[in-house]
Amino acid sequence: MRCKWYWLITSVIVFISGCEPTTNEESIFNDGLVYCSEGSPTSFNPQLVTSGTTIDATTRQLYNRLIDFNRDNYQLEASLARSWHVTNDGTMITFYLRKDVQFHQTRYFTPSRNLNADDVIFSFQRILDKTHPFYQSVRGNFPFFQSINFEQLVTNIEKIDDYTIRFKLNQPDASFLSNVGAPFAVILSKEYADQLLSEDDPAVLPMLDSLPIGTGPFKFNEYRSNALIRFQRNENYWAHDVGIETLIFNITPNNTGRLTKLLTNECDVISYPIAPQEIRSRENLRLEEVTSFNVAFMAFNTSKPPFDNPVVRKAVSLAVNREAIINAVYFDQAEIAHSLLPSASWAYDKPSELLPYAPEQAKLLLQDAGLSEGFTLDLWAMPVQRAYNPNAMKMAKLIRSDLGKIGINVNIITYEWTTFLGKLANSEHQAVLIGWAADHPDPDNFFSPLLSCSSARSGSNRSFWCNQNFDDLLAKALLTRNNKKRREYYLQAQELLTEELPLLPIAHAKRAQAKVETVQGNILAPFGGISFADTKKVTKEEN
Repeated sequence: MRCKWYWLITSVIVFISGCEPTTNEESIFNDGLVYCSEGSPTSFNPQLVTSGTTIDATTRQLYNRLIDFNRDNYQLEASLARSWHVTNDGTMITFYLRKDVQFHQTRYFTPSRNLNADDVIFSFQRILDKTHPFYQSVRGNFPFFQSINFEQLVTNIEKIDDYTIRFKLNQPDASFLSNVGAPFAVILSKEYADQLLSEDDPAVLPMLDSLPIGTGPFKFNEYRSNALIRFQRNENYWAHDVGIETLIFNITPNNTGRLTKLLTNECDVISYPIAPQEIRSRENLRLEEVTSFNVAFMAFNTSKPPFDNPVVRKAVSLAVNREAIINAVYFDQAEIAHSLLPSASWAYDKPSELLPYAPEQAKLLLQDAGLSEGFTLDLWAMPVQRAYNPNAMKMAKLIRSDLGKIGINVNIITYEWTTFLGKLANSEHQAVLIGWAADHPDPDNFFSPLLSCSSARSGSNRSFWCNQNFDDLLAKALLTRNNKKRREYYLQAQELLTEELPLLPIAHAKRAQAKVETVQGNILAPFGGISFADTKKVTKEEN
């Protein structure tokens, strides 16, 4: 056993540093599918990160959650839990598990039993229990769960029997079920974790998150850093037969490079395509779009001067021409964001006074703040394309031009994606162009993970803004299941954000992908990442 684990650790190092292909690449186009993605995952367990590249590569490919969302009406639906029950006071939620769900069998793990209550309890206890070895193996880094105060909300997880689990909450929480259905709430194998623990070697524990085991439609096979991820079909997938034998994520950060690979038949599907007219003009290609729950924004690091002053934040916000950004960056496939919430959200309310493009007013505010001669701003721009921001570098250049008109000198800074995220979490930036793709339709998902005091402590709050009044409004909204009352609290929260401006909402965008005509099935979703579970390839004759 020990020899096996040392071999696996060596394998992980090889995967990360790069290695030769283990199968014939040409065969992929016969029995598999190649997806050209825009960036590398930062982990193979979405419990540990909030990055979109990780969610896309892991959540719906490798794992399942207790419950999920219907892609058409956004309502909760069964997944690993066949049903659930909430008490009248909202403090006890019982889940009833399916009995036929198998974990992945791979070269590094062979399960001896199906999923049961022990796996669910393990998956959440590692987040809640600070003494847990798998809490300590990642230094307690669970940013989504920390941003929603999960450890303070859940007082106990009780095993009723092998297929029944009850969560006890210290107070009602209207978003609890939505959060359990979020991409981060994946269910892991306790048996696999116990196998790692039996080695009595802390060095093998991170393998739970780097050599993943789940219940999803695909099994992990190989990762070559910044090059590719190889998945194999889970032949024992509980939900249905999987139509793809081999799934390859071909990591191609350059958007022109992805388009080229699609046109030269090196990729079957590409993320965030450019040149939509060129794609539409080709008979063998299809362009697909979905209206996403997302927002692009410019976050001001309020823990550092001059953005610790709300007057300066407003001055910069007034100087940014968001309409020009929509035209030049999104090619009109987006709308100006007047709030963090998209207009499709039931809690959205268009502000009575919209933030204008007003550079002359911005100059006056800078004078009021004692910065009449301007200042130098380091503006960070993402190195990858996301649905909410297809070209952060271009956006940064437009903002640099805008801010130059009011005397602010802008330096544009970027890093490799994983490094970029790490530095953001450490509060090393002054301001950053980034955004958020919702994990579920509940409005709290736009507020708590992005702007709560808890999210500031975990580093997922890129503005590092902490306002107790704002947190109190979020807490009151979660205490009631009456959506009319919840909406009133969220409207007050949005008014506070308009006053304080810890970040400048810029755009709500559509998400697009391009694919060859022989790829069938829904891949895009309004929220929660992408899925190849229902995808298959057919011949041109079948199509």
